[in-house]
Amino acid sequence: MSVPMTILGIESSCDDTAAAVVRGVPSNAHVLSNVVFGQTDAHAAFGGVVPEIAARAHAEKIDLAIEGALSQAGLGLDKIDAIAVTAGPGLVGGVLSGVMCAKGLSAATGLPLIGVNHLAGHALTPQLTDGIAFPYVMLLVSGGHCQFLLVQGHDDYTRLGGTIDDAPGEAFDKTARILALPQPGGPSVERHAKAGNDRAFALPRPLLNRDDCNMSFSGLKTAILRARDDVIDQHGGLPSSIRSDLCASFQAAVRDVLVAKSRKAMAAARALTPEIRSFAVAGGVAANGTIRSALEAFCAETDTTFVAPPLSLCTDNAAMIAYAGLIRLQHGQIDDMSLTARPRWPLDQTSPTLSGSGKKGAKS
Repeated sequence: MSVPMTILGIESSCDDTAAAVVRGVPSNAHVLSNVVFGQTDAHAAFGGVVPEIAARAHAEKIDLAIEGALSQAGLGLDKIDAIAVTAGPGLVGGVLSGVMCAKGLSAATGLPLIGVNHLAGHALTPQLTDGIAFPYVMLLVSGGHCQFLLVQGHDDYTRLGGTIDDAPGEAFDKTARILALPQPGGPSVERHAKAGNDRAFALPRPLLNRDDCNMSFSGLKTAILRARDDVIDQHGGLPSSIRSDLCASFQAAVRDVLVAKSRKAMAAARALTPEIRSFAVAGGVAANGTIRSALEAFCAETDTTFVAPPLSLCTDNAAMIAYAGLIRLQHGQIDDMSLTARPRWPLDQTSPTLSGSGKKGAKS
């Protein structure tokens, strides 16, 4: 029987500096604390994440995040059993900040050091929050990544498909910039879409005519740019009502692509593993209500259990890193001081790399 362990997790792969404490065993773990420092204001003037600014912000905040997580959990480092840290993929400056901090703490305390794949943290979150069993299909959909994974174990992932260019979250951010909306783009576009007509603009649904599970969102962003320019030419500006229509039409296009490709991913997964009955979603775009509801409806239609973590654990956080570290610790997977930051780190080591690279790191 596994012995309950208490893990400190550290996450700094993009523009959120986070620390958390998780305690338990893989089948029954609890989040004792979860602290996140965002960087939205630091990047607001640039319309997106600036790697150098993000790295400096991590260096300034990471010790405060750790102190806050330990305080919130009511524990000191003497009560921690291991330190888990995101070692990739992501913006290398940010990842390096977390790795070096974790290595310093490990060297000072003698606690085991565990490097965690950021994508594995997302992929394993449904086990932390809902206790679903292997195997299941995971749609990881965020600002830097979008892929379908067949998850058969904590170290056993098969990529069924993914984006060949922009990730959906990246497309949301770019659409927000095109429409002069504030960052982060996902919440801004979703908020304006509520007042819009999602059929007002006939936007493309890329790659729906292909039988595979791959996706493309770059052309959708270009279509929004052209539609906006046409509106400005006709109206001498961009009326707020039409901006809302553009947001709603864009969001509907992303929704339709994700649902259609989810159907194909489930079919592909069941061809490989017929007993699969669960579909999980994680990543920042999973917080979008319209997309989330459409995926839930698709699962209901296909007798599939739908699992989505709470919104606070959909976006980047350290609780998922601590939990993934807990699982690795229980399997004796401990790192040493040779642990390095990895900007690229695919979960599926056998599938060919998807082309394209997003603002939050390479597609892995």
